[in-house]
Amino acid sequence: MKKIIISILALALAVHAEITVACAANMQFALKEIIDAYTATTKNIVKPVFGSSGKLSAQIQNGAPFDVFVSADMAYVDSLFNKGFTQAAAKEYARGKLVMWTVRDLDLSQGLAVLKSPAVKSIAVGDPKCTVYGPAAMQVMEKKGVLADVKTKLVFGDNITAVAQYIVNGSADIGFANLSFAQVGPMAGKGHFVLIDSTLYNPLPQGAAVLRYGLDKNAVEAKAFFDFLYSPQSRDILKKHGYALP
Repeated sequence: MKKIIISILALALAVHAEITVACAANMQFALKEIIDAYTATTKNIVKPVFGSSGKLSAQIQNGAPFDVFVSADMAYVDSLFNKGFTQAAAKEYARGKLVMWTVRDLDLSQGLAVLKSPAVKSIAVGDPKCTVYGPAAMQVMEKKGVLADVKTKLVFGDNITAVAQYIVNGSADIGFANLSFAQVGPMAGKGHFVLIDSTLYNPLPQGAAVLRYGLDKNAVEAKAFFDFLYSPQSRDILKKHGYALP
């Protein structure tokens, strides 16, 4: 009888196992909604850990116990695959969109010329070393010929959440963030923004993969969540949060 009880408990734990998903900060609001939908369907527990894709990638290589990596950049996942940390190369789940955003009384209809205004003393941008929206913003400013004039105004955030917070709390006069934060979530409706022409920056394909740790420890659950990320239900959530679909 005792063996039967132990077996039932073990089965219950297996069915409702907890996995940890390392996720790019730009996806935090969308992923939380995806996790809620997944948990409602499967009852499995998913613990998200948010940060910049670059820093999460470094943590994974240093042995962090993450089961799935949901990155803002395909390149980070592919690099991990080449080093043996993932099951496969990155699979694209969405494409990010860049916005210029402010809570100040600035005329965004001027386009990027507004950045050169004396009223703009600080511009929030993601750190180009560990974010994907940072390099995209730098590329846009360079293409529009304003980067040289505003370099001294740039304020860098370690991840896109930090950048968005600089913008909405007024620490920066204006900045570049992802459409998701400006359109949906607790920061939505604060200030005003304009969508940046996507031809001004390289595409922002976002990719995910099951990590080697997940395969070794929670293979069934990790794969199940990974598959759910690409389901029609998740795609609807991603679209609502301002992402383009692959």
